[in-house]
Amino acid sequence: MSSIDTADFNGKRTLIRVDFNVPLNEQLEITDDTRIRATIPTIKSILNKGGSVVLMSHLGRPKNGPEEKFSLKALVGRVAELTGAKVHFADDCISEASCELSSQLKAGEILLLENLRFYKEETAGDHEFASKLARHGDIYVNDAFGTAHRAHASTAIIAEFFPEEKMFGYLIENELRSVERVLSASEHPYTVIIGGAKVSSKISIIENLLDKVDNIIIGGGMAFTFVKAQGGQVGSSLVEEDFLETALSILAKAKEKGVHVLLPEDAIIADAFSNEAKKMESPINQIPDSWMGLDIGFDSAIAASDMVRASKTVLWNGPMGVFEFSNFQAGTRSVAEACAAATRENEAFTLVGGGDSVAAANKFELADQLSYISTGGGALLEYLEGKSLPGIEAIRN
Repeated sequence: MSSIDTADFNGKRTLIRVDFNVPLNEQLEITDDTRIRATIPTIKSILNKGGSVVLMSHLGRPKNGPEEKFSLKALVGRVAELTGAKVHFADDCISEASCELSSQLKAGEILLLENLRFYKEETAGDHEFASKLARHGDIYVNDAFGTAHRAHASTAIIAEFFPEEKMFGYLIENELRSVERVLSASEHPYTVIIGGAKVSSKISIIENLLDKVDNIIIGGGMAFTFVKAQGGQVGSSLVEEDFLETALSILAKAKEKGVHVLLPEDAIIADAFSNEAKKMESPINQIPDSWMGLDIGFDSAIAASDMVRASKTVLWNGPMGVFEFSNFQAGTRSVAEACAAATRENEAFTLVGGGDSVAAANKFELADQLSYISTGGGALLEYLEGKSLPGIEAIRN
């Protein structure tokens, strides 16, 4: 497998699959360019080595062909600003006109192709569609970790057309290195923080990590399924009734393997799902009827934070409560600050992944104080579950 550091890009066109699925406001202005910035090192490296770059990405979920609100044309200015390069735009991704533009690219220039998902063939993993995309490059680079778990034409199928000239960009290399570190080369104590709404979406991750970790901290809405499974009263809190036995099974397996599971002992509860709701603190297993838990309580936040601060490896996936509400963000903030403290004071390796956790780290302005922020949502979760990612395997094989 080729490497971006050793490949010869001079005088060649490099077709890069990027993840430019960025949020736009009603004026089609970018409100968060994190995903674009994440790919700039790869793009600049290739341009600096005398190559030209063709970028392809999806944006949003267009249903029936081209839609102006999903056009990548809105990103041209920001890409040019961040790369310092001349950026051309093709209003289609496989037309003859777009191929003409890519064939005329000069060294140091960039061509941004129109939204891949304006064609249903992209998500269908269509072989012919992938072959048309492949005409845009002499070398193929996948730098879109966020879509690596999809067997789409631009992420998995297209690699077939570059048997000797395919490789990962720096973003994916960094993602794989960081995730492998928490999967197989972690220092101990190793603590995993699992939050979010549902147990069902995190079962496989927990089970895959039980043989690797020392501690599991459970928070967020999923905690109430565990509490109810143990006979607790959780009021109208979110509970997955079909997963009560699963929750007990996870606790039993953890005990058998000597893994300490830290469940919240108290919760901040509300009489409605609203930031303005009446709130109070309660033991998490004694929540009154019609009240719901929206955050972990003060004592639980302290216990979780102390455990995180004492760790050498930390993986955080999922918030502790409804942190989007200012009155119910204290638990998530406490955990985020503990992750930053572990990184700073204990030289811990801290990896944060999953959209809500990353959003929380950014909200509390702590992202730059953590070891690594993953750009992959579903891709990260599947990798942590031990699943094979089509976009990764296509490059490795």
